[in-house]
Amino acid sequence: MRLMGSLRIAMWSGPRNISTAMMRAWENRSDTVVWDEPFYGDYLRETGFDHPMRDDILETCETNWREVVARLTGPVPDGKSVFFQKHMTHHMLPHIDRTWMADVKNCFLIRDPKQVIASYAIKRDFMTFEDIGFDLQAELFDDVCQITGNPPPVLDASDVLTNPEGILRRLCAELGIKFSEQMLSWPAGRRESDGVWARHWYAKVEESSGFATYVENDIQLPDQHLALAERAEVAYQALYKHRLRAN
Repeated sequence: MRLMGSLRIAMWSGPRNISTAMMRAWENRSDTVVWDEPFYGDYLRETGFDHPMRDDILETCETNWREVVARLTGPVPDGKSVFFQKHMTHHMLPHIDRTWMADVKNCFLIRDPKQVIASYAIKRDFMTFEDIGFDLQAELFDDVCQITGNPPPVLDASDVLTNPEGILRRLCAELGIKFSEQMLSWPAGRRESDGVWARHWYAKVEESSGFATYVENDIQLPDQHLALAERAEVAYQALYKHRLRAN
């Protein structure tokens, strides 16, 4: 159960989104502590996948999902009142009991599949449909709708980058928390809160001091990646119709 006066925010994103920048925005609030991809250790232990820095991740991260859930739903760390949890949708494997999601405020961060896939391909030569997490994101969204009876907040990356203040103000209102100007900029550099995988994936966000300006690109994908994007589009559009817009 959520403790009185505390707020736990579980934000569900796929890879190569603006999820780490979003984590920076929340961490820059004076009342907030963050956790970067809590289920990654369990995901790698369970699947055996050979991700970049696999050994380091397994060595430093909790690999028992029950222990992870206990921390996600337990006391907010460091005496803070807000606990922002940055999740990757594909880390929520079938063996994990999802009932804990009733004890947090869930929200979803989506991005155009072509942009996700083009960005992912820069970092990894090989990808599967499961790696980009779109179907599971839609599945988790439906789970939250069933748990709460209402659709949770959905942010589209392009909307956030086009109008960070407007979208974040709307998100805070949906979550029942006051917006803070501190969310719009942050000091550049790495954080102690970043996962050990940061040095492989986070170069651009480490250089940032705020949300990047949105630029619409004409992305041309090779055939095998285009097929993935077309398959992901169905799940993306299912959530896109629920996206928040600035007031």
